[in-house]
Amino acid sequence: MGFLLDVAGIAVYSISAVLVVLVSAIVFEASRRRHNHAHLEAPPVFEDPNSLNKVPCPSIFDPPEKYLSLIVPAYNEENRLPAAIDEAMNFLQKRAAKDNSFTYEVVIVDDGSKDGTRRVAFSYVRKYSVDNVRVILLGKNYGKGEAIRKGMLHARGELLLMLDADGATKVNDLEKLENQIHAVARKEAADDANVRAADIPVAAFGSRAHLEEKALASRKWYRNFLMKGFHLVVLLAAGSGIRDTQCGFKMFTRASARKLFSNIRLKRWCFDVELVFLCKWFGIPMVEISVNWSEIPGSKVNLLSIPNMLWEIALMSVGYRTRIWRIYS
Repeated sequence: MGFLLDVAGIAVYSISAVLVVLVSAIVFEASRRRHNHAHLEAPPVFEDPNSLNKVPCPSIFDPPEKYLSLIVPAYNEENRLPAAIDEAMNFLQKRAAKDNSFTYEVVIVDDGSKDGTRRVAFSYVRKYSVDNVRVILLGKNYGKGEAIRKGMLHARGELLLMLDADGATKVNDLEKLENQIHAVARKEAADDANVRAADIPVAAFGSRAHLEEKALASRKWYRNFLMKGFHLVVLLAAGSGIRDTQCGFKMFTRASARKLFSNIRLKRWCFDVELVFLCKWFGIPMVEISVNWSEIPGSKVNLLSIPNMLWEIALMSVGYRTRIWRIYS
């Protein structure tokens, strides 16, 4: 009996020691990242590859110059990027042809790619001009969250849409998000015709939640277990309201983008969860809209990504709840 008590005591001590080390590591890393919202040095200009002229780089704090900005993060997307940009430009040009007031830009953010992504991206600038397609080069791989933040902070649109480079979501679904944003903005502005939607903080989240039942039936049991576990962690960290935080199809008004993307600190996969947390903190209305989505080969998310996601969520929870991460309005 005494032996068992000794073993139990050692086990409790060991577990306690591990927990202390883990909590200390989380607090230390959260403290180290407290200034991660500080914007990385931005390129002072965009380069026009046709004329070699330098085009000033705008800021999200400037007045909007376009109606819509599409932000496309790209890391080693030489093969998948063309289909996504071709589809986007085809849609945008057709809409612009029907509506003279519709103006747009596509901002491709190369997140330190090692393949020909940069060459492919600049080929679209040459084809459509630097006014309609722009490329930001991060120089090294920071992560999807940082790539999107960079694009958002240098976009010119009244509405800003993040769109994955894999083409998993159909770009014409942006009109679903756009319509909901305008509906919420009108309600928030009490139908004041003098207030533009761009000036009302609203966020629209594209969602694959309606496809979950089919996915559960086709996935292996352990993937479903991990998915449900991740959803629970997200619920505890960011709260309820958005069932699918990870869909790479989200739209923001310019007012909401200013608040959100000047504060986010997570640079990789879980920045989506941080966006939900910040929306709730600022009281920004969120709407979740079902979108068409298809599985595209070449996904960079795998089972090994789960520990990193959980680590980032832990950092976010500790960082904000201990006020180590200050929120700036």
